[in-house]
Amino acid sequence: MAFWRLFRRNRSAVFGLAILVAVLVLAATASMLFPGDPFKLAGQPMSAPGTNGFLLGSDTLGRDVASGIAHGAQTSLLIGALATVVAVMLGVVFGGLAGYYGGWIDDVLMRVTEVFQTIPSFLFAILIVAIIKPSISSIVIAIAVVSWPAVARLVRGEYISLRHREFVQACHITGMSDARIMLREILPNCLSPIIVAGSLMVATAILIESGLSFLGLGDPNIISWGFQIGAGRTVLRSAWWVCTFPGVAILLTVLAINLVGEGLNDALNPRLRERS
Repeated sequence: MAFWRLFRRNRSAVFGLAILVAVLVLAATASMLFPGDPFKLAGQPMSAPGTNGFLLGSDTLGRDVASGIAHGAQTSLLIGALATVVAVMLGVVFGGLAGYYGGWIDDVLMRVTEVFQTIPSFLFAILIVAIIKPSISSIVIAIAVVSWPAVARLVRGEYISLRHREFVQACHITGMSDARIMLREILPNCLSPIIVAGSLMVATAILIESGLSFLGLGDPNIISWGFQIGAGRTVLRSAWWVCTFPGVAILLTVLAINLVGEGLNDALNPRLRERS
């Protein structure tokens, strides 16, 4: 398979894929590895890693750090995936309409996009979550709202480059509707850059969610890596493991997703596929 042959040439991408698979397996098996509520006060507070039955130690309330990391992987990956899907859908709609029709529609939609881009992303996300109410849904909405403009501009450029191609003109001649042309003829030819951008956006979404949870704007009823780091920031010097291990989990996951995104870019690049 040409795609896999090109992807595996990038050793960094394969390494990132291995890490990402490991994180996904951890998230999928969290309930089996660490059954029960991750918020449960499982034992002696501030136990060092490897003591009192805690693999990675416990926090200030006696909660198992390892259990929190495993269950937090579910939260981070879920929010990252959902927020990316919503952002990509919004970006495809705005960018597709702007790029396909052009004219005043393009001007209006791009001015709206620019308004969103002028607002600092993280501050805007904080404002949205604070106004709605800290929860999984509000975090997903906030991340999607601050992320879609980049996708919209990408899709707009792709639609502009494709709307005058011969196969699109042939569709017009046969009387095909605009909606069908946009969705069934042009969009499939734009999927490669959209997939790459979406994969990288998952990493950004995980970082934003972690930052919001660190500031106390995450869902208080659901464990996450950012929540763990926020809970341990007051004891960073005396109990370094409370913040360190969730931080390492975020670092490895974001790094893995970015490496996979680069590998996808290489594998889906038409010029590289032709050379292969």
